[in-house]
Amino acid sequence: MWAKHKPCVTRAVRFLSASLIMLAHGAVAEDLEPRSYANTPVGINFLLMGYSDLHGNVTANPSVPLEDAKLDIKTVVFAFARSLEVAGRSAKFDVVVPEARLSGSALFAGQPREREVTGLIDPRVRFSVNLYGAPALSLAEFPSYQQDVIIGTSLAVTAPLGQYDSSKLVNLGNNRWSFKPEIGVSKRLGPVTLELSGAATFYTDNHEYLGDHTFSQRPMYQTQVHLIYAFENGVWGSLDGTYFAGGNTSVDGVGNHDFQEHTRYGCTLTLPLNRRNSIKLFASEGAHTRTGSEYDVAGIVWQYRYGGGI
Repeated sequence: MWAKHKPCVTRAVRFLSASLIMLAHGAVAEDLEPRSYANTPVGINFLLMGYSDLHGNVTANPSVPLEDAKLDIKTVVFAFARSLEVAGRSAKFDVVVPEARLSGSALFAGQPREREVTGLIDPRVRFSVNLYGAPALSLAEFPSYQQDVIIGTSLAVTAPLGQYDSSKLVNLGNNRWSFKPEIGVSKRLGPVTLELSGAATFYTDNHEYLGDHTFSQRPMYQTQVHLIYAFENGVWGSLDGTYFAGGNTSVDGVGNHDFQEHTRYGCTLTLPLNRRNSIKLFASEGAHTRTGSEYDVAGIVWQYRYGGGI
């Protein structure tokens, strides 16, 4: 229990209740992820399992001409992460594997269609490193660290391993690779932390779209902002927002004129259960959607920490 640890180590362990729990936030590209570039003691391993329930119009292909779409996606996410040291700076590596059950209905060319499928969503691997303001520290050294400004960067890669049926309009996987470089800035002012990040997602082509057609998509650009407040005993809460635009698509070189523009907002609350376990509650909804996915999502994530002297 908490009382068995030295006060300085206890404070560091409490910090870990929110440090990596954003990894299993969900399974859509527009996830709101607070504390992506927080400093974390090196050598800590994280196991995560999450569940989310998503309602709305969500497709891997935003150009699909579906009308009155009512989709429900129940997702279970498994993840592993480890905090690292890279050239004296703190870094993280994580793998996220989501599995989902999709069910729903929509109108296609004026005709009603239904779809129900269970399988993997494309898994994601991400590596991030803090370039400034977050030195690599052990758990014992960490309590003396005081955050000011952190500047970090990351690269996330999704692999085409999710469920995909080329004869179907709606699938859980994309049947293509994606690459998402990102840069983020975090500034702490007492109990408040302000985070801002910008990213671009680049996609390879899907050569098995509706049979043997080639589906292409231009990059999607995204910004995120998070206002985080640190309560006592390791509890964190945040107000989250994101804006993303771009992603025009084409089929066999013919453009679909489907420039996307979205704004979303949400909230996050993390709660430590003990020195090794934490949970996170999150929810978000769309504020404005021009083209593509429009949905509400809520979920919970459990995190278990081990290693690094915890």
